[in-house]
Amino acid sequence: MNYDEFADLYDHQYDLYRDDLHFYGSLAERVGGQVLEIGAGTGRVTTFLARRGVDITGLEPSARMLERARARAGQEKLSLKLLQGDVRTFSVPERFELIIAPFNALMHLYTPNEQLQALQNVHAHLKPGGQFVFDLSVPRYGAQATLRHEGETFTQGRERTDVFLVQRLDEVRQRVTTDYYVDTVGEDGLLRRRFFSLEQRWYTRYEVEWLLRCAGFESPRVQGSFQGGLLEAGSETMVFLTKSK
Repeated sequence: MNYDEFADLYDHQYDLYRDDLHFYGSLAERVGGQVLEIGAGTGRVTTFLARRGVDITGLEPSARMLERARARAGQEKLSLKLLQGDVRTFSVPERFELIIAPFNALMHLYTPNEQLQALQNVHAHLKPGGQFVFDLSVPRYGAQATLRHEGETFTQGRERTDVFLVQRLDEVRQRVTTDYYVDTVGEDGLLRRRFFSLEQRWYTRYEVEWLLRCAGFESPRVQGSFQGGLLEAGSETMVFLTKSK
């Protein structure tokens, strides 16, 4: 998935998402030492942690996403360590006390081989006993092949942008494709439409546990929210906490 063209919309959509920030912030402060964020995106989590004094490095494959992250850091007068690279193949000399992959970052690994390669590379970049923590959405999707507006409206001056989406599921390959129709009515009253397509691969709990064990991690603790508690039928998020052996 190339996020370069998607970066601006992504930043608008999730700039105010706060559900995970204090969870990862508190975790990083407890662990101490160097932290690596997988899938840093436009720097939402990275800048939050840096603001709290965490020694964090952000890894992100999209050059445009990194531009947005640097701009965000500049606005807050923060100096961020950001790297462009793929979780499957990146290599740095540092070994980290904690590696995090917030907000479905691992859902862009589409096959078991890609997933295992990524997890083994994460394992190789952890110190002995270092922690790997990440979250994934529970696979629960709305009406398929139906144009939906889920409340995403952005205004700038007299300009208004509405985001519509259509989702399609591939049950066999565990993939969801989300097509975004981004409609902007400008000050001139004309409607302009942009189109983006996002593909993600969803996981089941026990599939993730098996992959982690195959990659050399301890059996994870699994939470049903960022506040803790068991993973239950009504949970919207799976949070995995594990360590390297």
